Amino acid sequence: MDFLYMLFPVSGVRTYAFLPPLVAFVLSFFTSMGGISGAFLLLPFQMSYLNFTSPAVSSTNFLYNVVAIPSGVCRFIREGRMTWPLTAVLIAGTLPGVFIGYYVRVAFLPDPRTFKLFVGCVLLYIAIRLLYDIIGRKAVSGPGGKKIDEKFRGQTGRTKGPRRTAIKTDIHSLIARCSSLIAQPRAGLPPGAFVNTVSFSLRKVEYEFRGETFSFSTPSMFSIAFVVGIIGGAYGIGGGAIIAPVCVAIFNLPVYTVAGAALLSTFMTSVAGIVFYTTVPLKSGVATSPDWLLGAMFGVGGFAGMYLGARFQKHMPQKIIKAILGVLILYVAIKYIALFFL
Repeated sequence: MDFLYMLFPVSGVRTYAFLPPLVAFVLSFFTSMGGISGAFLLLPFQMSYLNFTSPAVSSTNFLYNVVAIPSGVCRFIREGRMTWPLTAVLIAGTLPGVFIGYYVRVAFLPDPRTFKLFVGCVLLYIAIRLLYDIIGRKAVSGPGGKKIDEKFRGQTGRTKGPRRTAIKTDIHSLIARCSSLIAQPRAGLPPGAFVNTVSFSLRKVEYEFRGETFSFSTPSMFSIAFVVGIIGGAYGIGGGAIIAPVCVAIFNLPVYTVAGAALLSTFMTSVAGIVFYTTVPLKSGVATSPDWLLGAMFGVGGFAGMYLGARFQKHMPQKIIKAILGVLILYVAIKYIALFFL
């Protein structure tokens, strides 16, 4: 089966041609439900399985985000579940942070072994927050969080049947389906199943979702986003894998309203990350530009996975979404930390 192998000259990776898009598709399908692109798991896959360990692996991860994320973001926007004030605060905080993270990665973490320890510690924190959400507290999703879960999935479930029937009976079903997705931003959702901004100021943000009001402190969210940007810039993930659990676990925001904002902020920081890793001069001998072909192939799989993940998110309980992410992250974190000390 040598004819199925591909050589990626920039990274030196040699693997099956179908493997990068397949892995990215599976990871992004599940992680996008929680507002995470899947890059935080894709990086360990590249380092451990593909043996791609130079600083260029971070910029390749950013490239994956840039190609893959737009499909999921578009889906959240169409369904009216993009929390724009939250998105603005996250982007404002993470963008300057990612530039600092770039220098941290190149100057202090060029050694693969040290970088893996850093990755393991970041992932361990994320896993602990997610799993603590599920088994450590009963109402981490905030006031009305459980009702939000039940109302949102219940309403979408009741509207799903008639809509599918209508599409099946239409003689031009495929054309009608595609047209409706573009023309009806909230297709498939009942009235009220989308985000409405109540107030947006430098002190506080409030919004409504499914009859419940949620809020967060603008300065606090900005500060955390800045720190996350530094970590994400060094890791090559854009920060979504950290900020999404923080929004859910610390700020008590429902995952249905966080996912789109986290993905869009990850997209913006990833664009900035690629620019820095590609254009900023470094000491000779350190490769930081992405493997464009490998990153694009990961991105193609992620593009499809994120679209489907964003679509199916409304039918999944928040606990299941967080449990899947928590277990996956914890496994990788323990493995990387253990490898440093062995």
